[in-house]
Amino acid sequence: MKTPLHLWIVGVLSLLWNAFGAYDHVMTQFRNAQYLSVFTPEQMAYFDNAPVWFDAVWATGVWFSVLGAILLLLRSRLARSAFGVSLLGLAASPVYSFGLAEPSTIDMMGSFALVFTGVIVVILVALWLCARAMVTRGVLR
Repeated sequence: MKTPLHLWIVGVLSLLWNAFGAYDHVMTQFRNAQYLSVFTPEQMAYFDNAPVWFDAVWATGVWFSVLGAILLLLRSRLARSAFGVSLLGLAASPVYSFGLAEPSTIDMMGSFALVFTGVIVVILVALWLCARAMVTRGVLR
């Protein structure tokens, strides 16, 4: 089956979108001074006090989403699974961000934190649904 144009567009946009998340994750985890210089002391405390399990689910959400975008461009049916695993990471991370962290992301960023998290959820669910539809149609092998 010929690859529909929209798959390439979605794949490239997905890779670009997820590259930002990957960049944020790498810069934060490696404590890049220039990148972190714009963070407030409260935001730095948020990252410094994050438990290991939060780092693990954050990494899962970010890197499986990057993998999903790459697999989508490679026309692999595994893109659906990668986006699904990313959703699991994304579902677990708000437990710390909004519930356990002191201060929480809402305390630091207000309603923007909820809106931005919602946007991420919507985009990731749309990517998973797209990959699932492309597997069903036989576009992803």
